[in-house]
Amino acid sequence: MSARIPLRLRLTLVFSLAMAAVLAAVGAFLYARVGDSLLEQVDESLAVRAGALAVSAREGTTESALAGGDDEFAQVLGPGGRVEAATPGYGGPLLSADELADARAGELRVSAKVAPPGEDEAEPARLLAVPAGGSTVVVGASLEDRADALSGLLAQLLVGGPLALALAAAAGHVLAGAALRPVDAMRRRAGEISAETSGERLPLPAARDEIHRLGTTLNAMLDRLEAGLVRERRFVADASHELRTPLASLRAELELALRRPRTPRELTAALRSAAEEVDRLLLLAEDLLVLAATEDGDLPVHRAPVDARELFEGVADRFAARAQAAGRELGVCSAGFVLHADRVRLEQALWNLVDNALRHGAGRIVLGASAADGRTVLSVRDEGPGFPPGFEGRAFERFSRGDEARSSGGAGLGLAIVDAVARAHGGEARARTRPEGGAEVALFLPSRLSLR
Repeated sequence: MSARIPLRLRLTLVFSLAMAAVLAAVGAFLYARVGDSLLEQVDESLAVRAGALAVSAREGTTESALAGGDDEFAQVLGPGGRVEAATPGYGGPLLSADELADARAGELRVSAKVAPPGEDEAEPARLLAVPAGGSTVVVGASLEDRADALSGLLAQLLVGGPLALALAAAAGHVLAGAALRPVDAMRRRAGEISAETSGERLPLPAARDEIHRLGTTLNAMLDRLEAGLVRERRFVADASHELRTPLASLRAELELALRRPRTPRELTAALRSAAEEVDRLLLLAEDLLVLAATEDGDLPVHRAPVDARELFEGVADRFAARAQAAGRELGVCSAGFVLHADRVRLEQALWNLVDNALRHGAGRIVLGASAADGRTVLSVRDEGPGFPPGFEGRAFERFSRGDEARSSGGAGLGLAIVDAVARAHGGEARARTRPEGGAEVALFLPSRLSLR
């Protein structure tokens, strides 16, 4: 049920309940305090009269001392409790036998019901009894004025309390609205933000409070979402471009082969060219699947002991013919490291690095393994011109290429695959142009290793 009540109204209700409890507690305290104060005043007045009447009783002149105001009265009781003198109309004993015994032992204050002269109904009164030689002096005063004062105070509290509560509730409602106004502004703006309204952000209140920090956090989240959306759009556009090129080439080859009768040699050449385009499509599709897996979560890896030298030699054998055809030397430099990693994923990363070195580098290509800061470093370096200026910072982005004109082949996914494999193993990939010349890309893997 409370979930259906607006937050502003809930805050107002909570504030009103708390204010009602405070007002009730203050009213009760004030009522009790005023009652005690009035009773103290009555007791002080009775003490003065009792002292004067005790002196008069000792001197035997109680006639004038017994007279008092309209609501005051007094008695002088003998040793047996008999009334020796009293204010006219108050001839009956004001104290019981037990109270008289207590009064003879010391001062006694009691509240009692006393009937005024000519009245049948008793009224509340305050009595003070003190010993005076062999007698006991009792003075009293009606508490009717005190009761009237407390009744008036209670009436004022019952009128002023609800009025103060209503004013406090209204103020709480206004304050809650003012506090939630920035949240409502954020809600309206959030309803207007969509994929087509890039750059829109939530308004922030001027005060550096919790709502301001919430808005800042949400705006940072929108920044990340927008950046991800831009990356996805660029990814789709680049993937479409990369897929269009081999598909168009494949279609052209097939149309050309079907345009007129061909010799077996020409058909073989056409089919070989089509097969190359199909291989290119398959490699591109495989790379896209790997990157899609990294988007859904960590790239799955199956760790097992991997000998770095055997790993490098297998990669070198795969590219030996291609390197020889290009007049390039492909070497392995490993001290015999054994890693606990996914061999297939590492081969996939190294294939991309060697392929890039053959496409874009020059001179000798070296696959090496080393240790640095407790991590295994697998690197591929060449003796070419290195990376273009400013490219190293974005080398591992998808479809990022040093040759923006896309003139040297490749989809620009190789280094992104390398980075994905490194992160899947809990490591990182780094690219740099070596001071002595040539590009170097390394995988820093924090996996377990041993040196044989």
